[in-house]
Amino acid sequence: MPVSPYSCILWDVDGTIADASAGILPRLRQVFASFGLPDPDAEELSLWIGPPMHESFQLRAGLGEAQAHEAVERYRALAAADGYASSVNIYPGVPEVLRAVQDAGIPQSTASTKPENQVRAILEHYELMSIFTAISGARPVPEGRTDGKSFVIGQALERLRAAGVDTSRPVLIGDRHHDVEGAAEHGMPVIFVSWGFGEPGEADGAAFLASDPADLPALLLG
Repeated sequence: MPVSPYSCILWDVDGTIADASAGILPRLRQVFASFGLPDPDAEELSLWIGPPMHESFQLRAGLGEAQAHEAVERYRALAAADGYASSVNIYPGVPEVLRAVQDAGIPQSTASTKPENQVRAILEHYELMSIFTAISGARPVPEGRTDGKSFVIGQALERLRAAGVDTSRPVLIGDRHHDVEGAAEHGMPVIFVSWGFGEPGEADGAAFLASDPADLPALLLG
């Protein structure tokens, strides 16, 4: 019987499990307008998906630390008003992989810089919550602090261990260089998926590449 090389599996959410892009650009436009900024470039939308939004408002919109914090709050208020699962689609084939991993008895957790309440709302909406042993997302962010990828990975590992999971052989599945870099801080390999929002070169350092969800079972289940 095949044996998985991994004792637990961590999943990024945006660009890996879920595509939330349809709702992101309209909210960004409203936030930009509230600061008197021109509309964000739709062609650069993918650059906003995955990285911590507090960071993106500084790097891509040119806002200062305090303004970036306020922009995140305005964005999240819009997302809450819309409903966190609205305009979010689950990538075809991913639920089947999640269930196959569950059936194989391998514990799973999210490791997303998306706010944890939003992660939970999406998974609950699509009836995927019961698949995960732990959920890890970003905490509410006070001014001057942001939860990056390394933090949410570490939080996921802590929660898995608290649930009695063997975390000695973890792997992260993700679609951005933040996933690769954050996992490296924990000595964790990454399976980089190409159906998300990663740009050329962002997979550098990943252990494996997957171009389709159908590629994952062979990598995950042994």
